[in-house]
Amino acid sequence: MQLKVTNSPFTEAQAELLNQLLPTLTESQIQWLGGFLTFYRTGAASNEAAAAIAAPVLEQPVPAAAAVPSAPREATILFGSQTGNSQRLAGKLANTLKEQGFEVTLSAMNAYKTNNLKKTAHLFIVASTHGEGDPPDNALTFYEFLHSKRAPKLDGLKYSVLALGDTSYEFFCKTGKDFDERLAELGAERIVERVDCDVDFEGPASAWLSSVVEALQSASGAAASAAPAGQAVSAAAPAESQYSRSNPYQAEVMTTINLNGRGSDRETRHLELSLEGSGLTYEPGDVVGIYPENDPALVDQIITAMNWSPDEAVVPGKAGDEGTLRSALLRQFEITVLTKPLLEKAAAFSENGKLAELVKPENKEELRAYTNGRDLLDLLQDFGPWKLSASDLVSILRKLPPRLYSIASSGKAHPDEVHLTIRKVEYEAHGRKRGGVCSVQVSERLQEGDTLPIFIQQNPNFKLPANPETPVIMIGPGTGVAPFRAFLEEREELGAEGKTWLFYGDRHFVTDFLYQTDWQRMLKDGVLTKLDVAFSRDSEEKVYVQHRMLEHAAELYAWLKEGAHVYVCGDEKHMAHDVHNALLTIIEQQGGMDAEAAKAYLADLQAQQRYQRDVY
Repeated sequence: MQLKVTNSPFTEAQAELLNQLLPTLTESQIQWLGGFLTFYRTGAASNEAAAAIAAPVLEQPVPAAAAVPSAPREATILFGSQTGNSQRLAGKLANTLKEQGFEVTLSAMNAYKTNNLKKTAHLFIVASTHGEGDPPDNALTFYEFLHSKRAPKLDGLKYSVLALGDTSYEFFCKTGKDFDERLAELGAERIVERVDCDVDFEGPASAWLSSVVEALQSASGAAASAAPAGQAVSAAAPAESQYSRSNPYQAEVMTTINLNGRGSDRETRHLELSLEGSGLTYEPGDVVGIYPENDPALVDQIITAMNWSPDEAVVPGKAGDEGTLRSALLRQFEITVLTKPLLEKAAAFSENGKLAELVKPENKEELRAYTNGRDLLDLLQDFGPWKLSASDLVSILRKLPPRLYSIASSGKAHPDEVHLTIRKVEYEAHGRKRGGVCSVQVSERLQEGDTLPIFIQQNPNFKLPANPETPVIMIGPGTGVAPFRAFLEEREELGAEGKTWLFYGDRHFVTDFLYQTDWQRMLKDGVLTKLDVAFSRDSEEKVYVQHRMLEHAAELYAWLKEGAHVYVCGDEKHMAHDVHNALLTIIEQQGGMDAEAAKAYLADLQAQQRYQRDVY
């Protein structure tokens, strides 16, 4: 079989020679070659001397032990990921280690066979924390196993953990911290200290990855070696778009429409953005990240409250307007969310002792109450006087994170376009009107012809089944219906004949039925097989999507028995929790199971990727 090697520095001629050689090598020859190349790289021998050493050795076998490194050159990388960030970082580490000649096992936690754990020499975990300190869906079974009495002693295992989280949540990076502590309890040894990443995770994650590679190279007694047999090698990597999270594309707004009818107390924007010329592509289930701008009025209030100049240069290395205080607060730093780390840093600049008192560990409840619903302006007004310069301020603020939105279109149906569904968030708290950073910008300040800095983020954990004949059940109230518009458009373009069932809910039928005409057309054309709706404010007793599911329990369970995939998108705290419980009830009652068996059945659906959630 002709091997194809990718992402290598070799010319086509060199790659061809490797393709001829690698498949013919035995395990002992591969081990010897690794040791020989390491010896050759050190410069301890000339080319001629190395050739002289090689000649007789190639004629007769050399004991493998002579070239075996001091530690196994293998690594297992497990990821727990809800939106794809942890999976992408785990894949990046896997690719880097493969390039260094390591044998790598890369797996989602729910797909990993736990009986292999004791055989593993090096374990690396990349895990996000979901909701209020919970593991992601595809990490739950492994998390429960590791924290159970069935978990084995792991003496001799070396490991490290990369944790992803958000410091605006109380249980910041809890899942990663729990994995780190539990592995140590089981006797494993940290090869690299755990790194906890906030929403601006790229820098710390890259540093962790470099530390892992360096530690493994040191432990194995060798630096980079040849790619192992069976790994593909070629002269060039496939071309990708130049635009990414770190280099967003300025997408033109072609259309912005309010989907809510006149009289609604909500505003939901349907955005159509141009991708023409960007090279960006996506699949249904992926998300768009938008780098928003803060409210200019709030920025000006902060600057005025502190008697600063909006034109003061505060960001080194930036030219012109981009380096000014006003521009930095508009586009670069988060000012609407208060986190514990921010208040702890700010306390050093406050001449008001109340802030230092508030951030003490024993005042955790008071701190949580204060940060809820307040922003940077509140902090500056409540704890003055300050010995704080404008440059000091931006040095303690975290970067303004992108906002992620489920894609509401199929690229096959809308070439060079991407559609989004964004609901305006606005509320009153502590005597002032508040609003979502991106949703308010989109609804109040964004016009057709403007541009938004965006990137595409793949979400491999929320994908249509590969078989177009597979039945699909979609549950998405409110803006959670967005990805299902993409799913159904994609199935329509592919001519898929599998059954589809959508559960949708909102407040009022007349004013809040998002994409109503789309669903009616798809029902008429047979793209959508069944539609069940729940409008909570149109009846005396509030009715939600989980109630509609329970009403159709027998049919829904029959679809599951036929192999249907279930997708849930929307609010994690309430809706997704209620839908999950409704599914358990349906499985228990219709399947004649007890509670534990129903839980195991649903967990098995998750492991098979037949139950996928995109919740926030």
